[in-house]
Amino acid sequence: MTGVLPGVAGVFGASPVRALDDRDREAVLALCDEDPVANVFVSSRVAAVGADAAALGGQLWGYHEGGRLAAVCWAGANVVPVGVHGGVVEAFAARLRRHGRRCSSIVGPADAVLGLWDRLAGSWGAAREVRPDQPLLATTEPPAVRASPEVRRTTRADLDALVPACVAMFTEEVGYSPVAGDGGAGYRRRVQELVDAGRSFASFATVRGTRQVVFKAELGAVAPGVAQLQGVWVHPDHRGQGLAAPGVAAVVLAARADGFGTSSLYVNAFNARALRAYREVGFRQVGTFATVLF
Repeated sequence: MTGVLPGVAGVFGASPVRALDDRDREAVLALCDEDPVANVFVSSRVAAVGADAAALGGQLWGYHEGGRLAAVCWAGANVVPVGVHGGVVEAFAARLRRHGRRCSSIVGPADAVLGLWDRLAGSWGAAREVRPDQPLLATTEPPAVRASPEVRRTTRADLDALVPACVAMFTEEVGYSPVAGDGGAGYRRRVQELVDAGRSFASFATVRGTRQVVFKAELGAVAPGVAQLQGVWVHPDHRGQGLAAPGVAAVVLAARADGFGTSSLYVNAFNARALRAYREVGFRQVGTFATVLF
C-alpha cells in the first residue's frame, strides 16, 4: 500500500508518514546519499532489491515535507532511521507504537535512536541493553599499517570452520546465540551468502588438530563507494597479539580493490582495545551511533 497512514496528527489531519514502495526507490537512495556512511545499511538493501516491502523483507516508511521525502525508517528485523530528527522522531515513534515491537534492535545515528527509544519505552517495554555511545568510524585512505597477508576471502570450503566463529562473535557481541530455533540453518545461510558474495574474510590456523578461524570480518553492508565492516573478531586464544589492526587493514585493502573508496564501522565506546586498533589502521570518527537491544 502507498496510501497515507494515520499518524501523529490523528483526527486533526493525515500523517506525513506513509509506506514506501519501489516507486520511491530513487528518492530513498538520494536521501541515503546525503550521509552515505551513516545510511549504508538502508541504501545497501534498497540498492540491491528495491523499496517494495515484499522484496525487502520489512517495511520502509517515509516522511514527506513539501512533497519531498525528508526522512525514512526501516522496520524489519531491526529498526533503522535515516534522516530522522526533531519533530520527525515523534511521527515515526507514533507509527512504531501502532506497529508494535517486532525487531531485535533499534540502530543508527544516536540522536534518532535515543529519541525514538525515549518515546517507545513506555509501550515497548524494557530493553535488554542500551548502548548510547558507539563511535561511527570511517577511512578513505590506504591502511596506515601493514595488512596481514594471511587474511583472505573465504570460500564455501571454509564454512565448517567459519560458521562457529561467526556464532561465537555474534553471541559475544549481542548476548545470545543466533542459532536458536532452527538449529543454525538460517544463520549458516546468511554466512554463506556473504561468502558467495566475496564479502567474508578470515585467516585460519590448526589448533590441536582442529582448523579454527584466527581473525574474521565481513563487509556486512555495501553501497556505491561505501563498505561497512561488521563482525570483526579475533579468536580468544589469539587476542593480545596485535592481529586486529593488520586483519582489518587487509579487509580495507580488499574493499578498496572492489571499488569501495570509503570503509566504515561502528564500535562501542567502552571497547578501548578495538578503538585503538581501528585508529591505528587510519579510521577516524565521523559520527555517533546508538543501539537499543531487545
